[in-house]
Amino acid sequence: MTDDHDPPDPNDPHDDHDGLTDPFPVASGESPFPPLEESFPPQPVPVTEPEIAPDAGSTSADPDSDWIESADAHDLPTLEHRLSALHRFAFPPAPPLDDEGVAARDRRWASRTILLTALFLLVFNIASVQNWSRQQAPGWMTTTAQQLSDVWAAQMAQLGADQPREAVRETYEEARDQRFIGQAPVAGTGASPGGGSKAAPGT
Repeated sequence: MTDDHDPPDPNDPHDDHDGLTDPFPVASGESPFPPLEESFPPQPVPVTEPEIAPDAGSTSADPDSDWIESADAHDLPTLEHRLSALHRFAFPPAPPLDDEGVAARDRRWASRTILLTALFLLVFNIASVQNWSRQQAPGWMTTTAQQLSDVWAAQMAQLGADQPREAVRETYEEARDQRFIGQAPVAGTGASPGGGSKAAPGT
């Protein structure tokens, strides 16, 4: 039983359904949009010049170049400060050293390095001279060195020059005496099983 309001059956071969069974509708009339080619301005046509073949008698087909083989970028003029120019004029650079001059310069550098190192140790590490003089056999030289080192160490201690060495020594001894938890302390120190240690007086 069918109703008049029911949609037509697309499988009915006797009813064309006024073209409703077509898969895609067909647009009638012209398109309101202009062709794509008309929306772009016309492009200019490139003009190519005809190639001229080189003459058979010519030796070089490349154009002449303005490159100068002997040119150097360092030869270009640069802006120099007035003080730099005055310094260069007042103190001209010395000529390069020969082998003897290089050897003399190296000797001066080595002498200055040794002198500065000796002065540094004499100020901040005079205790090493004291320990060395006490370990030597008694004699005029060792006794004199010991007495001079004692006086010099006392004078430097007033300026606090012995503090860096003492700090380094205490840090080294604390790191050396460290033990794991449960490990026996170092003999002659008051180290605890799980902590740091401190050297006994007089050591």
